[in-house]
Amino acid sequence: MKEQMKLGEFEEVVMLTVAILFNEAYGVVIRQEIEDRLERKVSVGAMQTALRRLEDKGYLKSRHGEATEERGGKRKKYFTVTPHGRNVLAYTKESRQKLWDAIPGLAFEFE
Repeated sequence: MKEQMKLGEFEEVVMLTVAILFNEAYGVVIRQEIEDRLERKVSVGAMQTALRRLEDKGYLKSRHGEATEERGGKRKKYFTVTPHGRNVLAYTKESRQKLWDAIPGLAFEFE
């Protein structure tokens, strides 16, 4: 496997959530969606680090929204999955499915 195809579990969760939210994916909403769907707490720092790392790898791209008064003039940074990111997600899904498919039926039969 090539280095650029590696994706950690939290990175995968973040990317899948960005895809779910599509054009409305920005930090606070991504974090809330993960917490709601997976019942898993996510720190702001972990979220920002993952988003920055995924963008640096070319898996996500970002754009800035309009400045709003409610945010004190700050603009939201929206994320979308890139074509490369989609390929990495597909590779990750296929890899995990191969592992699931290789488990013998008896492996989960407990006495």
